[in-house]
Order: sequence, then C-alpha cells, then structure tokens
Amino acid sequence: MSLYSFVKDFHFEQAPLATRQLVLISLLDILGVAAGARNNQTSSILRQYAIEHYPGATVASRILFDGHRVHPLGAAWAGGFCVDSLDAHEGHFTSKGHAGATVVPALLALADAYREQGHAISGEEFLSALCIAYETGLRAGAALMATAPEYHASGAFSGVGVVCGGARLLGLDEHTFRHALGIAEYFGPRCPMMRLVDHPSMLRDAHGAGAYAGINALLLARAGVTGAPAETVERSDVAPYWHDLGERWEIDAQYFKPWPVCRWAQPALTAMEALRREHPDIRAENIERIRVETFHESMRLQGHAPANADEAQYALAFPLAALICRGQVGPDEVTGEAIHAPDIRALSARIEIVEADDLSERFPEEILSRVHLRLKDGRELSSVTTAAKGDPATRMSGEEFREKFHRMARGALPEAQSKAIERQVAELAASASCASLFDLILSRTDGSKAGPGSESATTETALG
Repeated sequence: MSLYSFVKDFHFEQAPLATRQLVLISLLDILGVAAGARNNQTSSILRQYAIEHYPGATVASRILFDGHRVHPLGAAWAGGFCVDSLDAHEGHFTSKGHAGATVVPALLALADAYREQGHAISGEEFLSALCIAYETGLRAGAALMATAPEYHASGAFSGVGVVCGGARLLGLDEHTFRHALGIAEYFGPRCPMMRLVDHPSMLRDAHGAGAYAGINALLLARAGVTGAPAETVERSDVAPYWHDLGERWEIDAQYFKPWPVCRWAQPALTAMEALRREHPDIRAENIERIRVETFHESMRLQGHAPANADEAQYALAFPLAALICRGQVGPDEVTGEAIHAPDIRALSARIEIVEADDLSERFPEEILSRVHLRLKDGRELSSVTTAAKGDPATRMSGEEFREKFHRMARGALPEAQSKAIERQVAELAASASCASLFDLILSRTDGSKAGPGSESATTETALG
C-alpha cells in the first residue's frame, strides 16, 4: 500500500483489535501525562509564550488543559512541551524515541482549529488520523535512525507523523501531501539527544519542535510551498521500513512507562520494585549501598543530586532513591519539593551506577539492568537481569494503565473530570463527535474562562 493511499483510505476499524486498543491506551496515557505536567514550570512558561507570541488570527486552537485560544502553531509548541516535560509518555525501541508526545498534542491543536472552522470530526475519524500519525511517525523514526549518523531527538522524525495524520483530517491531495512531508522532514529538528542526556534542560526530546514542524509543514504546503521529496519516506534504501504499511503495526511494539523518568532508568526501578516486594523490610535507613549495573546510555544518566525537574527525570540514582523512600515515583517526586528532600538525596548518594558490557551489547533491542543492595545488617540482595515494566513482553494491565492515568492527573484535575476523560476516550470510536472529549481536555481545569485571548478570532475559513 502506498503511503498516500494509507493516509487517504485507512479507517480505524481496519486495524487489528489489539492495535486499536493500544491507540486508545496511548491517547489516555498521553492525556494523563499532559494533565500531570499542566502546572509545572515548563508548561507554564510555554503556555504564556504561546499566548504572547502566537495569538489566534484567522484560525485558533485551545491550549491543552488551559482553554486559551492561540494559533495552532502556538498550541503545538505548548502541547508538545507540556507532554515532554513529564517523562512518562510511551516510546518505541527501533526509533529510539517517541511519537505520542508529538502527534497527540499536534493533532488535537489541528482538529480543534478545524472544528472551530465549522467542520465536524467524528471520534472514528480522529482516531483514524491518530492511528495514521502514530504508525507513520514511528516508521519515519526507524528509517531515520537507520540512516542518520547521529542519535537525534524524537522531534526529528515525529513531525512526519503529524503531517500524515493532519493530511487525513484536512483531506490534502497527493501533490500537497508530498510537499508537506518534505517540508516537515527538512525542517525536522536534528537535535543531539546525548547532549540533553548529559546536560538536561527543558528542551527534552524536542516534541514541541516536532509538533510545530508538522503543523508548519501542513500550512506551508497548503500555501503552495514546495519541499518534496522526504528522503526517509521516498529513498530506495528506506523502502523496507514502509513496504508493509497497513499489514504490520509498529504501534504494537511501543512500550509504556510506569514512572515519569527516562526509559533508560526504568529497568533499574522495575528491578528494585521486585526486590521490595520480595523483601518488604528494604527501607532507606537499612541500606548501606546500592550498585546498579546497566547499559552505557543508562549509565550516563547518573543524576545523584538534581537541581531541577529536568535533571531529576533524566536521572537514574535520584528516582531509584525516591522509589525506596516514598514508595512511588509520580509527578510530585520529580517536579516538586521532593527534588531537594534530604532523605532521598542521602540515599541517592549511596547509589553507584556502572556499565555492564553484556547489557550494553544487548541495547537497543533490549533495555536491561541489574540491582545489588548491601544492607546494614550485612545481607546482600541482588535482582535478576530485568527488563522494564511496560515493554511489549512485560505489558502493563488495563488496571495498571487506569491507575497510572489517575495518578498522573490527580494533582491537576478534579476526580470527576478525570473519570469523564477516561470514559470519553473509551467510547471515542463510536462517538459521532469529538466535541465532548475536546471540551474536557482543552479547557481550564478550574472551570473558569480562559481570560484574555480566549475568544475565537474570526470565522474566516483558513483550514477548510
């Protein structure tokens, strides 16, 4: 199946049942992360940035969990940064990155603007576009990872998925679609990911930039700007990444995170959680030292004494200590006052993180760690070699996904709103309109009006 045929003709119901379920899980998971991130420093800065620099003119979208109406480019910046600022979103091994943190906020911005222009969008149509965006974004990521010499951030490829899903919503012809793909790829941010790992900042995995690049490409192509070809789609050496489109699903290979920290830290947390279940007497005050054996990229996380939320989430030692001291790692443990908690920092200082050659050799196909504890009573405890909870082979249950969603959203949303979002997502495929869900997730969480800039700008058709 050609890429354009897939974008134009695919319907959500044509995907396998398990794939459809994963798309719904992915959507709920991203919305939970966005809610949990809504009040942190990064999200607050980017919301204000979008309001000041991207006012809605001929077309406007509401900012996630805020309600201000801004240009879709501003909503894409704010939404991508918001989800990226709490590192709990799903990911994908062969692309070494993520799609949802880009494509969900970008398509929400585009679809909300399209609806504001008077176009009806059913739940099935939005899910079709979302499924297309996930699948094509992940394939573009795998193709880019296989052909680029550098390890780049996810925003480098995820804008391609935005173009594919957005082209479905907007009904682009093949000529315009091909140029939009080329523009998104050409302007995709080839960010040096290991620089961010070594020096954590708000830039994260460039999902804000990827969301912006995708929306920008769609608008530029519709205006007549040329940009074809997209080499990671059209070049002959990447054909193996695209030839079975619609038959095999990269979505099925996604992993999910129980905790809002870098995926490379998650195997160690999974191993520690298993040890704590087996030995309930493991407590911070009983531990003399901890040694983590892991693969090279995970070893580089370190992060014993983070100065801010970015450093706390791109860390291994600190979240591992937080899990032991607090019994959980949620938004509060990696964005709030807990970052400076003396008990967590004291235990973090007693954690050694080293590279294990055998685990490095198995990366990125497998992401594994081992944890060794020496207790103050002289006992030594060790985990088995452990994969992260949430991998395709260690899937989270439906109940675990629901628990995570409500844990992420608890500090930001009223319980009734969280439950309503969960219900609306579950029923979305059969919904004649996305309006109810959009109103739940694109409005202020306190129920008040969004304030200056919240009014729709004009009724001029810019996306029709």
